[in-house]
Amino acid sequence: MAAAQPLEELIRALPPEAQAEVRDFVEFLLAKKERRAAGRLRQDWAGVLASYRDRYTSLELQRQALEWRGD
Repeated sequence: MAAAQPLEELIRALPPEAQAEVRDFVEFLLAKKERRAAGRLRQDWAGVLASYRDRYTSLELQRQALEWRGD
């Protein structure tokens, strides 16, 4: 029963190529955890453009955003 063995033993039993895959996966999981732990999405910019509300329509802003992106 492999589940009862310590993780290190299981990894050591793998061929070197598979051990490299395990390392890559663990590094991916750690990076994913770091991104999640970075905090909540900041929205302190909300309302900053309120003064432009009467100057531009949402369609004009959408077109401008597409132009900036090159679409």
